[in-house]
Amino acid sequence: METTNEIVLRPRFKMEIKHPNEDVLRAFETVKSTQSNFIISRVDDHVFIRLPKHKQHFWSPQLHLEVNERTSESSVLHGLFGPNPTVWTLFMFIHFFVAGMFIAFGIWFYTNWTLGNPYGIQIGLMILMIVIWFGLYFAGRIGRNRGKPEMHQLHNFMNDTLKNNQLI
Repeated sequence: METTNEIVLRPRFKMEIKHPNEDVLRAFETVKSTQSNFIISRVDDHVFIRLPKHKQHFWSPQLHLEVNERTSESSVLHGLFGPNPTVWTLFMFIHFFVAGMFIAFGIWFYTNWTLGNPYGIQIGLMILMIVIWFGLYFAGRIGRNRGKPEMHQLHNFMNDTLKNNQLI
């Protein structure tokens, strides 16, 4: 499970499978009822694998698999690790809020600068927004590192499911 970019907060991977996509999706449907370590849900060509609520923490990842048909005898599996969608939405909202505030403080700074008024507060607030943005970035990195063992569990479960059904 090697990622190509170390900066990425939501690691992705791709595998080619020499079986139709319905076989792959059926394998996850079958294992859904035979185990209780993971919650598996399927919507069309998408499979979501997550930990049960009692094993989750704030940074617990989920694995989103998209199984696309390449030919009638092969398919491509795209995997994306990410936090709970609610956590991700909150995280992105805070990022956009900080960016919006940076722009607002920048406009306030420019207005004061062109009018010849003092603008030290505006510069300080813009720097504060940059510091908060870096703090959010590092919080995301720390969260990803906290969820890394669970990412490996999810990835191993996916591989075991595919191997047990002789799909890889």
